[in-house]
Amino acid sequence: MDDIIRIGDKVISKKRIEKTIDKILKLRQEGLSQQEVAISVNLDRSFISRLESMGEVRKGAKIALVGFPIENKEEILKVAGEEGVDFAYVLTDSERWGFVDERNGANLVNDIMQLISSLKEYDIVVMIGSDMRIEIAEALVPGEVIGIEIGKSPIKGDKYVEPEEIRKIIRRFR
Repeated sequence: MDDIIRIGDKVISKKRIEKTIDKILKLRQEGLSQQEVAISVNLDRSFISRLESMGEVRKGAKIALVGFPIENKEEILKVAGEEGVDFAYVLTDSERWGFVDERNGANLVNDIMQLISSLKEYDIVVMIGSDMRIEIAEALVPGEVIGIEIGKSPIKGDKYVEPEEIRKIIRRFR
């Protein structure tokens, strides 16, 4: 009976609360206003607003981060996670060449095209790479591409990227 909680002389059903919250969120996703949802579930509009604020992860643009060859990959991924980046694809130099070596020509082209296609759903793409890779991203990705050049093409070996600079860039678009 984990569903039932006693608070003083009240008996509360967690399941009932969860069902109501699920209904509120579903109606809001369907496009109803906070006021319309409040009327539908017999609550104050301000409660709907507070509920959304309580669960809000971030406001602003959908952001993707792509970078290679990155020496401090884990640090960059950590910053991306802390800042609410929606998609992060960061490779070291050996991972980059592994990506190429593991695929035949057709599969390599298909996988690269799939990655580029997936970037179309983001408003901002932060691209960390060579001058040439940034130019290619700018030509192929319809959203805004923020290029962080870490060398002239072709880059040999991993490059260190300052994590706090990445954090500052991401925060500009929130």
